[in-house]
Amino acid sequence: MVRCACCVLRAARDAGVRRVVLTSAFHAVGFGHGHIDHVFTEEDWSPLNGPGVDVYGRSKILAEKAAWDFIAQQGNKLELTTILPVAVMGPVMGEDVSGANHIVQHSLNGRMPGYPNMFVPIVDVRDVAAAHIAAMTAPGAAGERFLIGTGEPAIAMKEIGAILKQELGEKATKVPTRSIPNFVVRLTALFRDEFKSVAADLGYVKRVSVDKSRTVLGITPRPAREAIVAAGRSMVNRGLAD
Repeated sequence: MVRCACCVLRAARDAGVRRVVLTSAFHAVGFGHGHIDHVFTEEDWSPLNGPGVDVYGRSKILAEKAAWDFIAQQGNKLELTTILPVAVMGPVMGEDVSGANHIVQHSLNGRMPGYPNMFVPIVDVRDVAAAHIAAMTAPGAAGERFLIGTGEPAIAMKEIGAILKQELGEKATKVPTRSIPNFVVRLTALFRDEFKSVAADLGYVKRVSVDKSRTVLGITPRPAREAIVAAGRSMVNRGLAD
């Protein structure tokens, strides 16, 4: 991923492109710090080997840092803007489900047996798309990172299930209501790498500032509830929740 990012930037520079907007992720900002009392901003970087930083997180950190290094050393007049969305949910357009939308899908189809004591900062995919478009031309966006989120507190995974039940009714009968105890998640993380990042953030409500995306990009984000419900309804309509 690091090499690909630099190859794209080099090609853009050589073709005379003015600005590249790169999709990074909140993984490059708000993971691996432990349970600190802090509001995350674009000034923060996740430590590569911090608690809960998995392979995906490391790839995002390394790729974005490599992109900024390229701009500083070889970019010439090429401008770079990076977009760092929190957990992306919202309506699906095709037959594939990706990212945090899997939480919704696995809740609806019964693959989620229960919810860990985890809190998720959510953003609607439509707002992420709007941020990319705005970042292409906004005068103040060049050379900047932008966290994209709702500005609301992170939402408990169990609350995501409750929202689906409230809004989708009989279409959400498989959505679980029970919680998975912390010790079970931590024990599972000893044997399954995909649970390590979850175990590291149990009970931790991350706070994220989105002031910069509001003021510079003009983004007025939808509430997390709207993203959750839109994701669920679109999956039901496309037969992706069975």
